[in-house]
Amino acid sequence: MLQIARDLTLHDHHGAPCTALANGVTRTSASVIATVFGAACLTILCLTVLAPLFGPLIFSARAESRDIVVFGSIALQEALKEANDSFLRENGTRVVTTYGASTALAKQIEGGMPGDLFFAGDVASMDYLAERNLIKPGTRKDLLRNRLVLIAPANSMLALTVGPNFPLADAIGSGQLAIADPVSTPAGKYTQASLEYLGVWTAVRSKIAIPGGSRAVLTKVARGEFPLGIIWQTDTADEQGIRIVATLPEASHPPIVYPLAVLANSTNITVSSYLQYLLSPKATSFFQKRGFTVF
Repeated sequence: MLQIARDLTLHDHHGAPCTALANGVTRTSASVIATVFGAACLTILCLTVLAPLFGPLIFSARAESRDIVVFGSIALQEALKEANDSFLRENGTRVVTTYGASTALAKQIEGGMPGDLFFAGDVASMDYLAERNLIKPGTRKDLLRNRLVLIAPANSMLALTVGPNFPLADAIGSGQLAIADPVSTPAGKYTQASLEYLGVWTAVRSKIAIPGGSRAVLTKVARGEFPLGIIWQTDTADEQGIRIVATLPEASHPPIVYPLAVLANSTNITVSSYLQYLLSPKATSFFQKRGFTVF
C-alpha cells in the first residue's frame, strides 16, 4: 500500500503537483490510506464489541428453527403437553403446539401454515389433508380412541339409559341439550351421527344449544346453565362440576379415532423421532390417564 502511495502523483485543480511528504507519499495519498485503514479498524472494532451481543440472538434464532411445530386437537391439550415436556427432557427438542378444532386446523394447513405434524381429533380431517397430498406418505398412524358421554350437573339426580329411541327429549324438559358444533367440530359431528342413529335427533333438534366445542359444553353444564350435554369422555377428567349420566354406544357413530401424520411441507429432521416417541410406550401413560384408549 505504501509503495502504491509513493508511486502516486496527484495534482491540484490547476494541474500542479501536490507537495510530497518526506517519505514520498503525498498528503492526499496519506489521507486516502488513513481513510481506508480507519474504516477497516472501525469494522473490526464493531465486530469485536457487538459479536457478544448479537451472538446469543443468532444462536436463539437457530435453536428456535429446530423446534417441532405441531397442530393438535384441543382434546389432546393436557396429555400432549405432558408428552411434549417429557420429550424435551429426553431429547432436548422443544415442541410448539397449536390446539384447536381439527377441521379448522386442517384448513389452516391447507392454506399454507407451516408445521411438522398434525394430530387430528377425527379421521375425516386427516383424510382431507391426505386427499390433497398435504401429509407425507407412510407416516400416518391411528393412535387413540375416545368416547362420547351424556353429562348433567353434579347435583342432578337424572337417570337415563341410552338406546334406540330413548326419551332424551323428555329428559331435557323445558331446558336445552348442549352439544359441540356439529358443523365445525369432530365432537359435534359424532354427536349428531349418534343421535340420528339412535332415532332421537329429530325430537331434540329444536332443543339443542351449541355453546362451542366440547369444553365449552362442559363448562356450561357444570355451571348449571343446561340440564344435559354431550362431550368427549376425556374432557370429564378432574371435573367436579358434572357427573356422567350415560355413555353413547360406540356402534351409534363412526369410530372416534385420533390419527397423526407428518406434514408434507415439514423439513425438520427431528419430527420422525418425535412421531416414534408418541407411538412408543413412553407416551402411553400420558394419554391413558386422560381417558384415551391407546391402540
